[in-house]
Amino acid sequence: MIGDFLRRLTAPSQTMSDPDARLAIGALLVRIARADGTYDAEEQVRIDRILGQRFGLSPFEASRLRADCESIEADAPDTVRFTRAIKDAVPLQDREAIIRAMWEIVLADGDRDHHEDALMRTIAPLLGLTDQDSNRIRLSVAAS
Repeated sequence: MIGDFLRRLTAPSQTMSDPDARLAIGALLVRIARADGTYDAEEQVRIDRILGQRFGLSPFEASRLRADCESIEADAPDTVRFTRAIKDAVPLQDREAIIRAMWEIVLADGDRDHHEDALMRTIAPLLGLTDQDSNRIRLSVAAS
């Protein structure tokens, strides 16, 4: 499954299916969680919660999806391919929810690392959002 997904992910201009977009979103969440060099249980729990809520999964299903996404993230060549898959499959207004989820992961440990910030500055425009949009969403997440 992972190998097939990575082949589809790296294929030139191929439209991805909804399950592929689900894997790309999960892998992007894992990538932002790992950006600061740590990947702890709190981040994993948050990713499970986000995946469960977004896709209507049970806790077991969300955990299993996260495990698949961890493998994909570790083997994936770059972030651009994840964002392209998401941008092709997810409407703009729903991409704001993805940025919100990513900020939840970044802020989970109470410390914003410069690697996380740099990755967020890269990802937001790739998903069609501005830095201002991302900052507005970050402030909203931090306030909640």
